[in-house]
Amino acid sequence: MGPIQSSRAGQKRAPMAEINVTPLVDVMLVLLIIFMVTAPLLVAGVPINLPDSRAKALDQGDKPVQISLDTSGKLFIDDTEISRADLPQRLADIAAKGGAQSPQVYLRADRQLDYGEVMGVMGEINRAGLNRVALVTTEGTEK
Repeated sequence: MGPIQSSRAGQKRAPMAEINVTPLVDVMLVLLIIFMVTAPLLVAGVPINLPDSRAKALDQGDKPVQISLDTSGKLFIDDTEISRADLPQRLADIAAKGGAQSPQVYLRADRQLDYGEVMGVMGEINRAGLNRVALVTTEGTEK
């Protein structure tokens, strides 16, 4: 783009350089809305009503294995549903992949579940040699 010629002879004007930012703002607002809608969906795959606790959050290094028990007693490893009969083999596979140091296991159980069901799963976790187990709760006040 060259200089714009003036109507007067011998004078040159500087080129007009304007940037239209309206499309940029529109695209950014659409992306913001998309991220705001999808972010809550990425938190947890299995809906569980966790109990409250006054404990602080744990530091996270590697990605932990999440074992979840929902209200009806269904068992999930990460987001995959498994049967109780398959649990010992799956836990043994997880322990074998961990190598020298066993991986961190987060146990998420619905507050309505029987204590015996949760302890049964914890017993299987311990039997597989996974000894770094944390019970996941929501932060709240003590009742």
